[in-house]
Amino acid sequence: MTVPLKSLLPLIPAGLVVDRVAATPDRVSIFARATAAGGICPTCGRASQRLHSRYLRRLGDLPWQGRVVDLHLQVRRFRCPAPECPCRIFAERLPSVMAPRVRRTVRLAEIQRHIGFGMGGEPGARLAKRLAMPVSGDTLLRLVRAADRPAPPAARIIGIDDWAWRRGRRYGTIIVDLERNRPIELLPDRQAETVATWLAAHPEVEVVARDRAGAYAEGVRLGAPQATQAADRWHLLRNLGDAVRHVFDCHHADLRAAARGAVVEPVTEKASGPEPLLPPRSTRRQQCSAAKQATRHARYSEAATLQARGWSQSRIARTLGLDRKTVRVWLRAGQPPSWSQPAKGSLLDAHVDYLRGRWSEGCWNATQLWREIRQRGFSGQSRIVRDWVRGLRVNEPAAHSAAKSTWRVPSGRRAAWLVAARPEEIDRTEQAFVAALIAGSPSLERVIHLARTFRDIVSGQKADQLDGWLAAARGTPLVGFADGLQRDLPAVRAALSLRWSTSPVEGQINRLKSVKRQMYGRAGFDLLRQRVLGTA
Repeated sequence: MTVPLKSLLPLIPAGLVVDRVAATPDRVSIFARATAAGGICPTCGRASQRLHSRYLRRLGDLPWQGRVVDLHLQVRRFRCPAPECPCRIFAERLPSVMAPRVRRTVRLAEIQRHIGFGMGGEPGARLAKRLAMPVSGDTLLRLVRAADRPAPPAARIIGIDDWAWRRGRRYGTIIVDLERNRPIELLPDRQAETVATWLAAHPEVEVVARDRAGAYAEGVRLGAPQATQAADRWHLLRNLGDAVRHVFDCHHADLRAAARGAVVEPVTEKASGPEPLLPPRSTRRQQCSAAKQATRHARYSEAATLQARGWSQSRIARTLGLDRKTVRVWLRAGQPPSWSQPAKGSLLDAHVDYLRGRWSEGCWNATQLWREIRQRGFSGQSRIVRDWVRGLRVNEPAAHSAAKSTWRVPSGRRAAWLVAARPEEIDRTEQAFVAALIAGSPSLERVIHLARTFRDIVSGQKADQLDGWLAAARGTPLVGFADGLQRDLPAVRAALSLRWSTSPVEGQINRLKSVKRQMYGRAGFDLLRQRVLGTA
């Protein structure tokens, strides 16, 4: 296949001349040579035109119209003219075309390197093959590891946080330039010494936003004593939630009482006319029995249809897979048998009065009722009680709705968030729960008031109100939380006066996790660092 040279000449790297082009349906081979008259010795730097020999070097190049391109480059060897030079013979260098001892052009290596940064090894290799730039996954990773990263500009405001190699086992540290929102370093652990060493090498750092971890506080104090530490505001509110949750863990009875009084009945308009009757829900056994009965009726209908066509009973039985006697009995009776059994007494009959009494008292849990009557001599399974309770709920919808009207008691963490939330952030039932909790427990009322006040201080960055809040927290269940703020007071004050936080760092951690999971946990720290920082 002939390819016009004019269409290829603009695509050939500068400094080369094309001798010929050979093309197949899936590959283009370009034979070229350098146009320079001589070469430069890489050892002594002397120019030479004393030709020694030639050899052919095969390089991969950028694809052409969806086809793989091979560049067959004729390389010359020259003799060095300097007698004292240890390199007697050298090959000509073409730095704009190729690097020494590689099998791809510079521009192809650059594209494949970007694919490796974005996709990783094997996924990148599959993509490169589709783009007519075939390369192995291992080669892509080698290109990524060998990439030179430009030094990032000096960072004055940084955020620092940890990320998990394996949750609960091993952690690393990420450092982000908050002014430019880009990661500038990954550290292999989260030790104070490692952080201090990095900060000591970067004296230009002025502000460090961090979480409440003591290791980072100590690392910043040792490595950058001149820097201002700012605690993250989200972590302050999270620490507040943990403190309130620990308080609620000692007040389960108050939470349950508030949940019982938190139900807000929806206002509905009564429809005119009688209320439509809903069909009662059947039990699982009744559903199975009805399904089998429907199958028998369908087979009987088919048998009756075939008899009307003049088929014999034996032929009908063979066709439907039934016994001939069964077909005869069904057709004589005019319907399939229902095998309904007459009502019999139940093991539960001796305990019905007790169960109705407990139901009227408000115990609507079938399993609890079963446990109670077992202690009174009942020997049946819990399924019997569940079926009885299901029928009672169908026949007494008012009691059933009352059984469903109790609001589920929130967890300690959820309750801690509800009491500190603004009214517009929670629904009517949750507002009623908070109001009932405040009204029913004077000891919790003070804690809830302090939690709401601290949230307003953090959200509005009201640093001037912090001292008053710390004084008010003395003598309350939140004194431990207040003592922790007192120990980290300069960082807390900075959080309430500066605009910096670790929120951008959390976003970069999510990106880091995506990159880490792309590599299926098989890559080392050096490759992860290259991919995260190289594409920042």
